Amino acid sequence: MNSSFITFKSWVWLIAAIMLVVVGVLNFSQRVVNKLPATDGVIWKTTKDGVFAEKIEPNSAAEKAYLVKGDKLLGISLDSKKFDESVSQADIQLYLEEAGVGGRLTYLLQRTSYSFSDNFYYADLINLDAPPRWTASYLSLVLVGLICLFIGFFVLFNQGGRVPYVLHFATLCLIGFVFLFFKPIGTFEKLDLAIAIIGDVALILFAPIFFHFCLIYPVRSKLSDKVWLSGLLYVPSIILALISIFTYLYDSRLVSDGATKEVSKYLDNSSFIVSFYQVSLWHFIAGLSFGAGVLVYRFVRNRQTVIRQRLKWMMAGTIAAVVPTVVYQLAQNAFNLPTENWFTILAILPLALIPLTFGHSVVRYRLMDVDIVVRRAAVYALTTLAISIIIGAIAFGFVFEAIGGKFTTELAAQFAVVVIAMGAIVLLTAPIKNFLQERADRFFYGERYDLRNGLLDFGKTLSASMELDSLLKDLVQRFQQVLNVQKVAVFLEDEKTVSGYRLAHSVNLSQPFQLAPDFRQMIRLNSSQNGVVRIDGLDLPEDLTAKAVVKREIHYFVPCVARGKMVAVIGFGRANDGSLLSSEDLEILQTVSGYVAVAIENSLLYAEQQRRAEEVTLLKEFNESIVESVNVALLAVDGEGIITSCNTTAEDLFGVTREDAIGEHIEELFALDFGETLTRVLGKTRWHLNEVRNAYKLNAKTRDGVSFVLNLAVAPLRSSSSGEQKGAILVLEDITARISLESQLQQREKLSSIGLLAAGVAHEVNTPLTGVSSYTQMLLGMIPETDPKHLLLEKVKKQTDRASNIVGNLLNFSRSGNAGEFVEVSLDKILDDTIQLLEVQLRRYQVRLVKNYQTDLPFVFGNAGKLQQVFTNLILNARDAIGDVGKIEITTQANGDEITVSISDDGIGIAPENLSKIYDPFFTTKDVGEGTGLGLAVSYGIIQEHAGQVNVESAAGEGTTFRLTFPIAHAKRLQAVGD
Repeated sequence: MNSSFITFKSWVWLIAAIMLVVVGVLNFSQRVVNKLPATDGVIWKTTKDGVFAEKIEPNSAAEKAYLVKGDKLLGISLDSKKFDESVSQADIQLYLEEAGVGGRLTYLLQRTSYSFSDNFYYADLINLDAPPRWTASYLSLVLVGLICLFIGFFVLFNQGGRVPYVLHFATLCLIGFVFLFFKPIGTFEKLDLAIAIIGDVALILFAPIFFHFCLIYPVRSKLSDKVWLSGLLYVPSIILALISIFTYLYDSRLVSDGATKEVSKYLDNSSFIVSFYQVSLWHFIAGLSFGAGVLVYRFVRNRQTVIRQRLKWMMAGTIAAVVPTVVYQLAQNAFNLPTENWFTILAILPLALIPLTFGHSVVRYRLMDVDIVVRRAAVYALTTLAISIIIGAIAFGFVFEAIGGKFTTELAAQFAVVVIAMGAIVLLTAPIKNFLQERADRFFYGERYDLRNGLLDFGKTLSASMELDSLLKDLVQRFQQVLNVQKVAVFLEDEKTVSGYRLAHSVNLSQPFQLAPDFRQMIRLNSSQNGVVRIDGLDLPEDLTAKAVVKREIHYFVPCVARGKMVAVIGFGRANDGSLLSSEDLEILQTVSGYVAVAIENSLLYAEQQRRAEEVTLLKEFNESIVESVNVALLAVDGEGIITSCNTTAEDLFGVTREDAIGEHIEELFALDFGETLTRVLGKTRWHLNEVRNAYKLNAKTRDGVSFVLNLAVAPLRSSSSGEQKGAILVLEDITARISLESQLQQREKLSSIGLLAAGVAHEVNTPLTGVSSYTQMLLGMIPETDPKHLLLEKVKKQTDRASNIVGNLLNFSRSGNAGEFVEVSLDKILDDTIQLLEVQLRRYQVRLVKNYQTDLPFVFGNAGKLQQVFTNLILNARDAIGDVGKIEITTQANGDEITVSISDDGIGIAPENLSKIYDPFFTTKDVGEGTGLGLAVSYGIIQEHAGQVNVESAAGEGTTFRLTFPIAHAKRLQAVGD
């Protein structure tokens, strides 16, 4: 018994199991000893119109009295004279018990199948029979029930109550035993009534217990931790169980007085019992079916090999048990099959597969070998069956001819007995043959027989395992069995120790074993004659304590030599009775020592190979991790340019999965024109390169039309062992983002240079321009408006103002800004102020302004004046693009740590060729005198000062959208980009 078995729940289970087994034994003895109640062979059905014959059993008293299905029972008489005409279905059994087995009853019946009015008749049921005491279906149920009970006990005692799922499984087996084994004899009194109630309740409870087990095994689920959720599974079964108990007690008249008239009427005048039995049966089938469905689902979804192996046999066993039961019930309902036939047995026996497969999975013994065991068992069973049928058929043929070719039921039964007997003979053939073979070998070989068997056992042990620890453990156990010794030690060669050997495995040594420094030389010298060294022949150290320990523990040393190398030394103590080893034992040791040496050396080599394989695997995983982690696309191709491998970056770059890419030609990942570029890079040698080829800033497109810029490197791929070229490695670096950043950097540098130039020009021009403007204003004040020169001076003033505006914009463009000017500002407020300033101009052009501001928009760090300048420029540009009538939409939105301001118009848009130039100073598409070309350039610089970004989306004739992104203000003030 497992030491972990003794738990409180285990004791409760054990006590309940013993009680139920005792009740089951009483039930079985009751069927053996007691007289069975009489039966008329009719299954009656109660409807609102009366009691009708639902089914007539063959060869029953009712069939002999010519009752047929559909006959209506009107009365019952014990003496054929006085009839009880107010009869119910429950009264029939009372009359049968009164008449007894061999007695007589007379039924007054109406044959409803006759159309004429005088369709009443009397049926005399003579020699009433008892139901069969033993039937094939009952014995099959008993067999399956005993299998459930045995497996439940075995698993619980083998694994212990503390092992997960074991107690649940044992309970499932115990419930299965109860509903299969318990069957009332039909009296429904006292013990028989208790048997009926317990059996039906067990049938009802089996379904939720089984379904619950399928939900939680073999890995924990939510049901394992939530008791209330598990309890919901049992609610329908508890309700059915209570109804069943009430029904039985009502039928036994124990609570009939307290029942209401309505309930009594319902139970008496309906097919409640039959319907409830069908519901219970289908409830049982549903529980098994749902459990099988759960097992199939979890088997398909799970990817762990061990769990799938455990689920596979559970799933197969459940399906094999459910399918025959469901098919039988459907056929029973459809064709009204007799209750006792061969199909009933075929539907019952597969139920044993549930405890067998589940128990095997719970015990977890050699799960991976089950396939082999099942195949061997299937072959053995089929062979036995085939031989039995062949021999039985031959015997049946002779008998059939001998009796004149007449087929009878008795002859069929005899044939079945012959087939079973032949099967038993075939099954006994192998054991008898092995027994006789052993007797013959002992007779011919005599004393050498045990030696031969010992050598065969050692051969099996040596070939059973390649793992060193397992091999040594099996060897020591085999030595103990064959030589009848207790103390065994195995020493393996180890250059790191003083003696040259280390203790690798031992049993029953009481103290650490100490080897002499010259142990190797001592063993070689003393084993040269007979291959075995006795401890008395060794020169032990002078330490008397060590000498005593050695003599008490080890008495023999056997060197194991392979190819002239002593790879191990095995030490043995005396036999269990204190005697020395016999000459036959020493002969076995001498014979097997060489094979043991080879086996140990092979195990050491195997361990070394495993270690190297693990290193190679680790190195492979390390290299794969490097390949997968680099941010460049790597593709390996063969000599024809077919892709053989790629990394994740390559999958992302080309938008294909690794499975789709492998096997494709490299050129198929790109657009058609890239093939020519690749040909120029590779040259005439194509993929058979002798050096690395590079190409920079290649414009390419995938076959899906995605454009990017690549740096390409192609290197030859050679085998590390032979040096033979296997293809090439392509390194593709996507530099599209880098090119974009370089363009932005160049734009910034250009703007910075232009800003410095503009500052110088503005300062130089501003002084004379101020003079011209001042003198013009003085002249305008001196000359009356009626003078023709006044108009010319107005034009001069207008042009000087325009020039001053240009100079001012140049100065703003070149000014780097001051971080001290930055404070927390609200973009919504700045936008409203800007719109208020431009309201008149927008109204003049009939431009409709739509504002979509996000409420509670966070602040940004910025300069309100400069941001207003940006918004003014963008809104005026949108107004100019619209023309007379149109719409400008302004949207603000916070996205994480950023705020986006979108300014959209439905104007003429920007031509694609001009999108890359709009931020260049002095670039404008407006007519001469209407724009300076500095507005967007200055705005771009201001946005950069605010650590923001600007993006534009436009298409000719479809409008333009500028999106400005600014960081949200944090505790630390943002510094201006210019700093």
